[in-house]
Amino acid sequence: MNFRHLRYFVAASEHGSFRKAGVALGVQESTISRRIRDLEDGLGSALFHRHSGGVCLTVAGQRLLSKAQKVLRYINEGAEIVDAVGRGTEGQLRVGIFSSLASGFLQDLLRTFAAEHPGVYVEVVDGNPAEHVAAIRQFRLDIAFLTGTLEWPQCETTYLWSERVFVVLPEAHALARKEEVKWHDLAHETFIVSDVPPGQEVHDYLVQRVADLGHHPKIQAQFVGRDNLLTLVAIGSGLTVTSEATTAAHVPGICYRPIIGEVLPFNGVWSPKNDNPALRRFVSMAKMMARRQGVDL
Repeated sequence: MNFRHLRYFVAASEHGSFRKAGVALGVQESTISRRIRDLEDGLGSALFHRHSGGVCLTVAGQRLLSKAQKVLRYINEGAEIVDAVGRGTEGQLRVGIFSSLASGFLQDLLRTFAAEHPGVYVEVVDGNPAEHVAAIRQFRLDIAFLTGTLEWPQCETTYLWSERVFVVLPEAHALARKEEVKWHDLAHETFIVSDVPPGQEVHDYLVQRVADLGHHPKIQAQFVGRDNLLTLVAIGSGLTVTSEATTAAHVPGICYRPIIGEVLPFNGVWSPKNDNPALRRFVSMAKMMARRQGVDL
């Protein structure tokens, strides 16, 4: 028994005639008759009564009909799902992030993709670059958006956008009176970072920048997430730094000031072996948005 046998059987039962079933399916009447005979031989039971006016189901045929219709419906539904996934209109996309979604390029990209592909479930995962890249290589993530200019082996990397770097200050801090700040202004400040991503990367970034000035920065780890870290800045626990997208987050008691000359490049990273159609559409949309913003790809 195969799909074609069931298809011919259901068509013949619905039309009451092998000839009419053949016309509906675009095949010869003899083909319908032969395949149904093969089905009956395989099952060891007659499925139709043949008469001059056409055919009608036997008791065995009646018992088989509902099951056959259900099987064909499942197969057709499965084919539609596979087709939709293949066209990227349905499916799943797993995105690793290393930046705030409060505003900016990444928020716009995710919003636009969701609007144009409502059948694709997008799962967003926070994490550090090494974790994200490992997950991409193992196909546990489809794409990640990471800072810096590193090339990751076994991965495609494309620059998409940049964000300015801001220091986060309590509103009453002396530097809040400035429109912009320099690293020299921050060299003797106490900074706080989160113990969750991107806390370690922020720590390393601060060490590098302040060390370039001949100082060792005072950095304290806080066991809180990104949002609560900003609240700790507001109550005077220390300063922190963040990318431009975060500045859309309004937390009472803090202000953001750009650090002169500091810009973070953001790249999309994915595996060239990943055949997820939703990923191809997502990357295509990201590149199109980047070109509109003047990025030369």
